[in-house]
Parts: sequence; C-alpha cells; structure tokens
Amino acid sequence: MALWEREGKVDEAVLAFSAGNEHLLDQRLVPHDCRASRAHARMLGRIGALTAEEVEALVGGLERIEELHAAGEFEIAREQEDCHTAIEEWLTAEVGTAGRKIHLGRSRNDQVLAALRLWEKDALAELDRGLAAFIEAIEARVGEVGGVEMPGYTHMRRAMPTTAGTWLGAFAAAARDDRRLLAAVLERVDQSPLGTGAGFGIPVFELDREGTARELGFARVQENPIYAQMSRGRFEADLLHLGAQVAHTLNRLACDLLLFSMAELGFVHLPEALCTGSSIMPQKRNPDLLELVRARYWVVLAAEHEVKGLVGNLGSGYQRDLGLTKEPLFRGLDSAFAGLEMMLLMVRGFELDADACRKAMGDELYATEEAYKLVGKGVPFRDAYRQVSRKHGGR
Repeated sequence: MALWEREGKVDEAVLAFSAGNEHLLDQRLVPHDCRASRAHARMLGRIGALTAEEVEALVGGLERIEELHAAGEFEIAREQEDCHTAIEEWLTAEVGTAGRKIHLGRSRNDQVLAALRLWEKDALAELDRGLAAFIEAIEARVGEVGGVEMPGYTHMRRAMPTTAGTWLGAFAAAARDDRRLLAAVLERVDQSPLGTGAGFGIPVFELDREGTARELGFARVQENPIYAQMSRGRFEADLLHLGAQVAHTLNRLACDLLLFSMAELGFVHLPEALCTGSSIMPQKRNPDLLELVRARYWVVLAAEHEVKGLVGNLGSGYQRDLGLTKEPLFRGLDSAFAGLEMMLLMVRGFELDADACRKAMGDELYATEEAYKLVGKGVPFRDAYRQVSRKHGGR
C-alpha cells in the first residue's frame, strides 16, 4: 500500500493515474535511496530516536536491499508507487519495528529529493569522465593528423585554409567548456535536502542535518526548506541544459563528419564497423550513428523544455506536477550519454584522407592572404580587397 494511505479507500483508477510508471523509473534510484536511508538511520541513532540495535538492523537491511537490487531481485510493485515505499515495506517485513520507525524525521518529499540528488551527482561524475575521454580522444587524433591542411568553411562554402588540428580542436575546446558548465551545475546540485521534510522542516526533533550531509558527500545542506521543494525541477532543468550543450557539441561534429565523409568531398572515411547497410542497395554504407547523434540533440533539448514547462506557473512548496520531471530527466541524460559513447567510438575510428584534403585547397582559399600581402605593400585594405576579388571572379 502507499505510504500515505489511511482508512478510506482511494479509487483504483486514481491510484493508477497518480503512480504512472514511477515503479519502473525508480529502479535506478534504489541504491541511492538506500544510501540516504542508511545515513538517516544513523542520524536517528545519534539523536536518540533509534537504539543502536535498531540502527544496525536497518543498515543491514538496506545493504541487503542493495544486494538484491544489484542481482535484479528487488521488485517495486505498481501499487507501491515508488522505490521509497517498496524499501520501507521490505524493511518492516524483514527487521520489524525498526522498519516502521525509519521514516521519522523525513517526508517522502525530502526522501525523493535526496535520492535524486545522489543519482544526479553520480550522473554528473559519469558525464565528466565521458567528456574527459572525448577530449583525450580528440587530442590524440590531433597528434596524428593535426598538421594536415584542409579547407575551412563559412556558409557551407570554402573560405580560408585551416588544418585538421584546428578543426578537430574546436570540438575539444567546446567539450572543455561543457566541463566548466558541468562544474557549475554540480555546485548547485551538491546540497543535501534531507531534514527539510515536506518543505517546512521537522518539528520537535533536532536533526543532525550537517552529519547526514557529510556522510552522503554533499558539500552543504540546503537551508531553506521551502526552496528545497522549489529547487526540484530547477536543478533537473540545469542538468538537462548541460546535457543539451554536450549533445550540441556532438551534433556539430556529427554534421561535419556527415558532410566530410560524402564521396563528393571524401575528407573522411568512416569505419565500416560503425556504419549500417541498405536493404535494397548492396553498395550502401550508411552513417546512421552520426544521423542519430545529430537527432539526439533535439531529444535532450525537448526534455529540457519539458521539465521547464512542467515547473512553470507553480507556487512555492511541493506540487504533484514535480513528479513528472523524473522521466524526462532520465530520458534526456540517457540520450546525451549514449551520444557521447558513440561519438567517442567515431572519433577514435574515422580515417582522415590527407590527399583529398590537400586536393581541395584551391587558390581562392588564399584570397584573404593575398589581400593582406598587398596591404603590406601600402595598398589600402578595401582597394586590395577589390583587386583580389576581381582576380577570383568578383566584380
């Protein structure tokens, strides 16, 4: 049964509508809720609300739940709504009275927030590792082919000379900025909401919020209890904005690789293992991976907009609308992670055709250089510009 159920019976259709697919989404939050619950149980022991034996039983039970979850054996029933109810009911069944005491000093509101924050911090750490690997892979390729000259493009037309190192290095620079944005998002997320309850603090009991924050690795506690609830959705939108920026970096590289790998240019050859085929045309090798990475930017961006839309026009404190931010958060970040993983393979695997790049280096690419040389001889820039323009077919 739900944690909030009383004697009166709620319509089953309402229960199903309210629960949605939370029981499925919450599988990934089980270990994070267990971590937060262990810290909470130990804190209740420190303030005398639980005995040492009860704390030990709860901690052992929560560790057992994590083991079951890792083995795929911890189930969350639809009628339980979420992992928090499933965990509390398992503890009550297995360790008895202590399981009915663990919810003292918290609401499901701050319990959900704590599990989400821990998941988000882990997701940010994973994303940071992925970005670092992406940058390292690009820098390795720059070391291999960075000196190859190739056309630089503006307006999808050949513009000026550049090198493969400058082209590829642009994406490493973008990813480094993505990591700086990630650090800023982490600084906002790294606050412990435990102890803020339903948004108005916990009466009677003096909780050790700083202690649970330290144990869980949070940089600080989230002081204002109403803002703890208001920050849900705001922080998730921050994470998705970061995910969209990462996906945008990948999108731009995917677009370049799609263009440069066309037979008409041939600057890049894609590894066959990363391409698909056609059901009718035997000769085709399709860059589906790059097209899907290009599209996933919009998937992440849509998730960001979905979350921002869900939390718009809400008053202060908790609103049930906030529960719907979880699914787009997971969907959006999953899509960003998947794109980063695939582009890491592509960066390591594509071949740069130096001969094709050099053959594309037409004289017109050096027009700006010619104009500057004339300026060096005393010709005013605009006169030099027009003189070189006429030489290359201008008027």
